[in-house]
Amino acid sequence: MCDPGVNSWPQLFPTSFQVPGAHERIMERFRNCCSRRKFRGHSLSEKASRLTQNMDLRTMTQSLVTLAEDNMAFFSSQGPGETARRLSGVFAGIREQALGLEPALGRLLSVAHLFDLDAETPANGYRSLVHTARCCLAHLLHKSRYVASNRRSIFFRTSHNLAELEAYLVALTQLRALAYYAQRLLATNRPGGLFFEGDEGLIAEFLREYVTLHKGCFYGRCLGFQFTPAIRPFLQTISIGLVSFGEHYKRNETGLGVTASSLFTSGRFAIDPELRGAEFERIIQNLDVHFWKAFWNITEIEVLSSLANMASATVRVSRLLSLPPEAFEMPLTADPKLTVTISPPLAHSGPGPVLVRLISYDLREGQDSEELSSLVKSEGPRSLELRPRPQQAPRSQSLVVHIHGGGFVAQTSKSHEPYLKSWAQELGVPIVSIDYSLAPEAPFPRALEECFYAYCWAVKHCALLGSTGERICLAGDSAGGNLCFTVSLRAAAYGVRVPDGIMAAYPATMLQSTASPSRLLSLMDPLLPLSVLTKCVSAYAGGETEDRSDSDQKALGMMGLVRRDTALLFRDLRLGASSWLHSFLDLSGHKSHTNSVPTAEPMRRSVSEAALAQPEGLLGTDSLKSLTLHDLSLKGSSDTSETPELSLSVETLGSSTPSNVNFLVGPEEAPEEAAKTQELSAKDRGCGARAAFPEGFHPRRSSQGCTWMPVCSSPIVKNPFMSPLLASDSMLQSLPPVHIVACALDPMLDDSVMFARRLRGLGKPVTLRVVEDLPHGFLSLAALCRETRHAAALCVERIRLVLTQPAAPSSPPL
Repeated sequence: MCDPGVNSWPQLFPTSFQVPGAHERIMERFRNCCSRRKFRGHSLSEKASRLTQNMDLRTMTQSLVTLAEDNMAFFSSQGPGETARRLSGVFAGIREQALGLEPALGRLLSVAHLFDLDAETPANGYRSLVHTARCCLAHLLHKSRYVASNRRSIFFRTSHNLAELEAYLVALTQLRALAYYAQRLLATNRPGGLFFEGDEGLIAEFLREYVTLHKGCFYGRCLGFQFTPAIRPFLQTISIGLVSFGEHYKRNETGLGVTASSLFTSGRFAIDPELRGAEFERIIQNLDVHFWKAFWNITEIEVLSSLANMASATVRVSRLLSLPPEAFEMPLTADPKLTVTISPPLAHSGPGPVLVRLISYDLREGQDSEELSSLVKSEGPRSLELRPRPQQAPRSQSLVVHIHGGGFVAQTSKSHEPYLKSWAQELGVPIVSIDYSLAPEAPFPRALEECFYAYCWAVKHCALLGSTGERICLAGDSAGGNLCFTVSLRAAAYGVRVPDGIMAAYPATMLQSTASPSRLLSLMDPLLPLSVLTKCVSAYAGGETEDRSDSDQKALGMMGLVRRDTALLFRDLRLGASSWLHSFLDLSGHKSHTNSVPTAEPMRRSVSEAALAQPEGLLGTDSLKSLTLHDLSLKGSSDTSETPELSLSVETLGSSTPSNVNFLVGPEEAPEEAAKTQELSAKDRGCGARAAFPEGFHPRRSSQGCTWMPVCSSPIVKNPFMSPLLASDSMLQSLPPVHIVACALDPMLDDSVMFARRLRGLGKPVTLRVVEDLPHGFLSLAALCRETRHAAALCVERIRLVLTQPAAPSSPPL
């Protein structure tokens, strides 16, 4: 069962591939990359990661093609069995897609350096797309090696390996489609630009075209293949929880009840990755923003938040404060003798209190004052009274004002409290985290108004918070990073003190619906699918106005819902256990039915295969089995044709009809863009989205068909206080030093790169650090593995730079 030895590989290569000298060069380069390393004791994903790091793209492709041809020839010679036919077909597909993908990736890689911030920061969406495709190729390469070594063994798990190869082949096909889309972006964007700048109607067509692409393969067996192996078990757990939650969402509405029921029905999604992928795709395309709000707020449930806090650092102060909606005066920076009035938030719902959470590792002067205690808001049984201690630390010279993420629609400071406590311990400064109102109930600009009001209050009353306020850092992640920038822009517009620096982790700086190479990665991102992003942005912009919650829920509020669901916990457990038993009884029934059907060749069958043995046609089922080569009616036998007919370029889901609009090329191109695209034929310019693909290639379409997805075309998304990347140069000049920590595989990576490029071009001090192989939202996963801990430590280091350095040197303009 071990991997084939390097010295035994010459026998695995067919003579048809042995071009003079080519075989020896491939084997020599492969020996150098392996360096006699044995992969025993490591997971398959870890081996694929090693291959990704140590092989260049061409060598990897040639090696994969060689192995695919050898495996294809072997299984073609094994007779007319269904399993052998499918294995031969899948390796023919791997060969075809690898050969088609390699030139496209090579072209992207040859120009990717032009979009970096600088030579020391090689990061942008083009690089990320190439890296992701390399990860898929590396996994298929290792799997092909394994099959070549073990295909004759009686212990060879035929069904398992076939299912995995088919899943990764579909993923490779979709990645090839993304590579062609990225090439079209290169041809149409202005030099150095990562975001498409064109007609909004074309962008809307792109999103509608994009949503028809098949995504389920990336949420089943291939889930998280591009990320570090240590994070993948967590992503699998999240995906199982999400599809189970979605199954019960409409039945139990929200809260602990749906969570308890989901625990008992998640088993079938754990053992059947195809079923999980299909259900995940259905959820992300069809459920509204209220579902995501409910799912992301699971961490707000009292039981779960208490468990998370038990594992986090212990702090002396963690108090929820309610700031009264009262206007106050702030001195102007230019002339402290003059003041400006800071009014309480007014947008949409009128004046109301703003909640903030004060976290401090040590009890400092002012934090136990009567004035501050009068602002404390009770959090129920979890809230403990802070007793005065005889030993008090002096006020800190610094203060961190934090704004949490959550897509503008979910979470509070409670969700982010575990890593904020670690920050308080490591930095030794008080932290104020702002609980702003969430969309869609409170769209833009309510959150901005509340964050600005809370920031100004913290600056004015820093003595109550245990700080002298000599150095103030504004920090936030994701949507919170966006609000950090816009709060600073608003402070500069008011003429009041701006923070001494900003630390933004994976921020969203462009909320306008547009295409970029990194946003193409949202096709496979389990935490930030594009349809979810657009729903959150639409809700924040005021486009998502439908309220799915009933009047009882509105009356109860969040804490009322938690208490109600806790009281009904035992009922939900009983119902969930009953549902769990029924699901497995049904599962057994399917298996019995399957076993009663004679087959030409015995092979292990997954739950999805058993369920799909029903009389329904291919297009009449939602299961991911419809995405396998067998049910695509693809033929790979050389008996019927000289050229294998198997091709993942075959379109099977006829119900999904893409638009005949080219979503990446405007109808009237600018003169400078015309020169770049003149090589495209008139036929290519007129045949819609498929013009991005070579003849004969078509990406897989979703079995969900074309579903509605909100595309916010309102001019409000161009407001610089909503999309800071669109701010004028004079506005950006007012920002303090900016430190951005981004993720290389994040769909929002290009937001960070382009924002840093704009600041660098204006001569503003800015740093950009990009962490590898981690998903968006790693701060909330800081305790999960070594990689997330290192990334979180990098954020702490950036904050410390703001709090300790009096000034940052200006960077030279581009």
